[in-house]
Amino acid sequence: MPVSKAHAIWNGDIPSGSGHFTAGDSINGGVTYKSRFEGGPGSNPEQLIGAAHATCFSMALANELANAGFPAESIETDAAVTLRPIDGAPTITKIELVTTGRVPGIGADRFREFAESAKANCPVSRALAAVPEVTLQATLAGV
Repeated sequence: MPVSKAHAIWNGDIPSGSGHFTAGDSINGGVTYKSRFEGGPGSNPEQLIGAAHATCFSMALANELANAGFPAESIETDAAVTLRPIDGAPTITKIELVTTGRVPGIGADRFREFAESAKANCPVSRALAAVPEVTLQATLAGV
């Protein structure tokens, strides 16, 4: 399997400095103290973690459904990553996944079972196992 790579640079001190990152061929953005800690314009690492988690989870869920004979028309997932100070250090304390699937021939309860399995087993979920709270809301579209 290929090794995924990213690059980041930070210039200056934290309150007034700025940074830039790239990942793969098409992901890039700028980051500042305000964009990370004050909700200002720009990007932050937690958004990248959320994007990675939502993408990985969606792919894992689609794979589990297909392997069980329920190929998905679509899986759409949002991730909200909460950063809070713990003992004076910024810490990711919660990730909320909200997913909606269009999956013909499956019931809502069975869909939620597959979603819980994907949440537990996707590689990004496993990498983020230290996050104290990861929640999942799974909805089957059209039900």
